[in-house]
Parts: sequence; C-alpha cells; structure tokens
Amino acid sequence: MTAGRTGGTGVADVIVVRRDRAAPTGWTTVVRLLGLLPAHWACHTDVAQDRVALRIELAGATDASTVRRAVSCVLADTALRGWTEER
Repeated sequence: MTAGRTGGTGVADVIVVRRDRAAPTGWTTVVRLLGLLPAHWACHTDVAQDRVALRIELAGATDASTVRRAVSCVLADTALRGWTEER
C-alpha cells in the first residue's frame, strides 16, 4: 500500500492480487472487498482478472494505518482466500 497527498486530499493505494487460480476473479472479489470495508470510505477501483487496485480517500480519523489494518482483516475472510495484498 502506498499513501500520498493529491490536491490536498490524502489517499491510500492498495493492490490485491490473486495467488490461487481456484479463487474467484477480480470482478467478484472487488464486490466482496467493498462490502467488507467501512461503508463510509470513498473508494475508487481498477479491476482486472487477477488484480484489484483500490484508492481510498483519507479523511477524518481514516489514515493509512487504519486502511492497512482494515484491508488485512478483510483479506483474512474466507471469502477472499487466494487473494493477498501486494506490497
């Protein structure tokens, strides 16, 4: 994950990749990811078969560390088995 500031707005970029070919593709996985992350987060996605890129806007109490912890917890869900964060 990378964090940065763009035009005064902070963002955290997170990339997750499919490591297990038996796991669902990116188009299914992005729905699961977004459903498990906090609903109030503004998140932009770029989805491919084996890769999902999330750009999460940092606002209020949401910082890059909060995003990192949340993504780690979400990826531990059995519905996302076979996917991992690319560092």
